[in-house]
Amino acid sequence: MSLESALLLPALGCYALAGATAWIEFDRRAPAFARATALLLAGGLALHTASLAARWQAVGHGPFTTMYEILSSNVWSLALVFALVWARVREVRAAALLVLPVILLLAAWLLAADGAPGHFPPTYFTALLYVHALLGKIYLGLLLAAVGVSRLVWLRRSRWGARRLAGLAPDEALDELAHRFAAFAFVFDSLMLIAGAVWAQDAWGRYWAWDPLETWAFLSWLALAAALHARASLRVSARVHALLLAGAFVLAFLTFFGVPFVSTSPHKGAV
Repeated sequence: MSLESALLLPALGCYALAGATAWIEFDRRAPAFARATALLLAGGLALHTASLAARWQAVGHGPFTTMYEILSSNVWSLALVFALVWARVREVRAAALLVLPVILLLAAWLLAADGAPGHFPPTYFTALLYVHALLGKIYLGLLLAAVGVSRLVWLRRSRWGARRLAGLAPDEALDELAHRFAAFAFVFDSLMLIAGAVWAQDAWGRYWAWDPLETWAFLSWLALAAALHARASLRVSARVHALLLAGAFVLAFLTFFGVPFVSTSPHKGAV
């Protein structure tokens, strides 16, 4: 077993245990489990960071090329963004019930992916790669937090959530918090597209060509813009806002983890 795998497996185990303790906290109404969730997230992130560093050193480049690398780096970034939000905003903690299962789904996919090193094309030897990737990871992490918070409005209308989540802030406050996270996600999404366009000009001599990935990225941007507009101008209900944010996240998810691996466009970095 490589050093990377030896660090990655316990990291994913910590994330799984964090999901379990978060569930126990609200299922049994036991706030003491919140500290366990925090410690497990911190431990998982420390181990995962070391795992990514070990792979970087072994293959000579960052986790940007293969599905395995992109899944690993995004599991790490989603967990990091949520852990930071979880620590800073108390109302977000209940969203762990909805956010951590998404992270664990990606973790399971990661375990099934091929871990062989991929081709690192010449167009990736640029600082714009790191800017573009960082902005994208912050965007997706904030959008997932927004979806998690907004879906709490639906969850506590269920038989399970009615009693266990009764102590949360009112729907209006949760909706406003989700809207703020989504607005920040929109800012980082916009900056990601701009950085990507500048990179495309340097790499391929054009800012935008409507290749499949660019098209899907623009559709994701439009979906999030529509959700923000509906909330601000049309005054949609908290439940409708939650559905709109979930739709924007689904588009973003497909853009990040689907299109780059079914498209043969130059955007994939093959040239």
